Amino acid sequence: MSHLRQSDPQVAELIQQESRRQASVLRLIPSENYASPAVMEATGSVLTNKYSEGYPFRRYYQGQEFIDLIEDIALKRARELFGAEHANVQPYSGSPANMAVYLGLLKPHDRVLGMDLAAGGHLTHGAKVSFSGKFYEVRQYGLSRSTGLVDYEAARAMAREFQPKLIFTGASSYPRTIDFSIFRQIADEVGAYLVADISHISGLCISGDHPHPLPHADVVTTTTHKLLRGPRGGMILCRGELAPKIDKAVFPGLQGGPHNHVTAAIAVALGEAARPDFTEYCHQVVRNAQALAQGLTDQGCQLVTGGTDNHLVLIDATPLGHTGKSLAVALERAGIVANANKIPFDPRPAEEPSGVRLGTPALTTRGMREAQMAQVAAFIGQVARDAGNATVLETVRGQVAELCAGFPAPGVAV
Repeated sequence: MSHLRQSDPQVAELIQQESRRQASVLRLIPSENYASPAVMEATGSVLTNKYSEGYPFRRYYQGQEFIDLIEDIALKRARELFGAEHANVQPYSGSPANMAVYLGLLKPHDRVLGMDLAAGGHLTHGAKVSFSGKFYEVRQYGLSRSTGLVDYEAARAMAREFQPKLIFTGASSYPRTIDFSIFRQIADEVGAYLVADISHISGLCISGDHPHPLPHADVVTTTTHKLLRGPRGGMILCRGELAPKIDKAVFPGLQGGPHNHVTAAIAVALGEAARPDFTEYCHQVVRNAQALAQGLTDQGCQLVTGGTDNHLVLIDATPLGHTGKSLAVALERAGIVANANKIPFDPRPAEEPSGVRLGTPALTTRGMREAQMAQVAAFIGQVARDAGNATVLETVRGQVAELCAGFPAPGVAV
C-alpha cells in the first residue's frame, strides 16, 4: 500500500490494523470468509474506473469491449456452476438481489410468505423493519417448538389460507437442512413463485453438502462472498422465462452501472469454486462445524437443534448465565469473533438476544480441521465460564493468537 500510505497514512494505518486483526483472531461469523489474493486483485483493479450501464453487448456507454467479455465470463460460469438457465451478476449485494426479485415478480402490496427472522430467516424475507415487510403483505412461517426444525406442514397450512404470490425459503441462522422440494409442492398448490435465498449455503449446494435449490425454485439468490469466497456482491439465478423481468428489475429498476471490478472478482471466485479443491473445502466446512458443535456440547453449551447439518452453530447463551450480546462481547475480548443472534422463540429483544451464532467457513479457509475445532470449543467454554475475569480472557487471547499463527490467513498481509 505504498501509494495509500503516502496519500492517506491515516486510512492506510487503519487498514493495516484490520489486517492484523483478521490474521490474529478466530473469525467465527458465518457470513465472513477470506477472499483469495486473485479475487482481491480483481476487486482492486482498474475496472473500478469504468462505467457500464446495461448488459453485455447491450450497453448505453461506449468503451465496453473488455467489460462485456468479463461480465460474459462471469455469467457463463454462474450458469454452469449452478446449473441455471439464466444468471445476473450485477446486484450490489444479497439484499439488493432480493429486492430485485420483489420488484420483478410482484406489485406493491402483493402477498409474500417468508421465514420469520427469529426462526432463522433474513430481513429481506418479510421482516417488518425491512422494505419487504413495509411494501408487501407478509406472513411468516417458523419452526416446530418440539424439534426446532422448519414446520413444513404449518407453512403449507399458512400458504393455503394466505394464498401468497411468492414464497421465500432460505435462512441466515438455521443450522439444519432445508427441503426445497417440499416448498416447491407448497408453491405449486397455491400458484406462487418459489424463491430460494442460498446466500449462506451456496457453496454447500455446489459441493453436494446441502440439497440444491434447482430445479425446485423459480429464482435463486445468493451473495458472492460468504462460502463462495468472492467479493461483496450479489447474484440472481432464474428460469429462462423470468430472465427479462429479473434483468429489468436490476437495471434500470434498481441500479445504474454495475461495479465492474466486483464483476471481475465474481468471475474469478466462480472459477475457483468450479475446482475440485473447493468441493473438498466445503466438505471440510461441514465436518468442522459438526466437530465444533460436538466440542461445544462437551463444554456444556446448549445448541439450537442440538447440532448442525451445515456451516453454522447457534448457541443458547442463557443456560451459561449470559445474554448472546454479553457472551459475544466477552468472546471478542478473548480474540474470538462471533455475533449475537436471536434464537427460535427468543424472549429477548433483537438488541440483546439470547443466542450466539458461530460458523466455520473462515477457519476452514485458513486450513483448520477437526482437532482445531476442539481447541476453539474449549476456548469458548473457558470464556463462558470466566467472562468476568480479565486475566483469563487475556490468557485465552494469547492462546488464540498462537493458534492463528500456525494457520496464516490467506491474502492478508501483516
